Amino acid sequence: MSPVADPTLRHERALGRAGAELVIGVDEVGRGALAGPVAVGMCVIDPRRPGVFPVGLRDSKLLSEARREVLAPLASAWVRASAVGLASAEEVDRLGIIACLGLAGKRALGQLHAAGTDVLRSVVLLDGSHDWLSPSLTTPLTITTRVKADRDCASVAAASVVAKVHRDRLMIELDSITPGYGWASNKGYGSSAHFDAIELLGATEHHRRTWLKSERMIAQPA
Repeated sequence: MSPVADPTLRHERALGRAGAELVIGVDEVGRGALAGPVAVGMCVIDPRRPGVFPVGLRDSKLLSEARREVLAPLASAWVRASAVGLASAEEVDRLGIIACLGLAGKRALGQLHAAGTDVLRSVVLLDGSHDWLSPSLTTPLTITTRVKADRDCASVAAASVVAKVHRDRLMIELDSITPGYGWASNKGYGSSAHFDAIELLGATEHHRRTWLKSERMIAQPA
């Protein structure tokens, strides 16, 4: 297996040379989970003066939980601003996952705007090939997509780590409030133990009920 290359700022710098005053790296977390919110992280950098990103920064999926916990505050300190927007399990059931990615992204942009980021003069860099953010916005923004940006672009890798740590902490907290589903370890994803717990205890308000196929799984807890 070939080693995974560290992210760089080459793409962000190219956007800066093309006129971007700020670049907002964006990544989502929790898209495929059975329980808990979907989260969209955003990290803002100046592509002409980005500074040095933390050593070891990578896409959150390539890092251990302990390493993410170390890197998240370092990533937040490196960027000019960061935010995490959420859309709840109930919203995912009601609106669908793609619409909720946009909703969570819109909420993250709102946080950045409230903190002083000029989002209208920024280029928003989305991981992947699909612009799921624009349909949720009332004011058009400059949005670009890039496949594997979470792996290759440091701003997007930072957003991935910040969002993952934020959501993981929420799921650990929910596990202490609603025990029995193993959310502290599975973070709401579909592990066999999680499925067994749903069949035994029923679904909670934090489950995406439309994603659960078995009638036994969507029964109310006893």
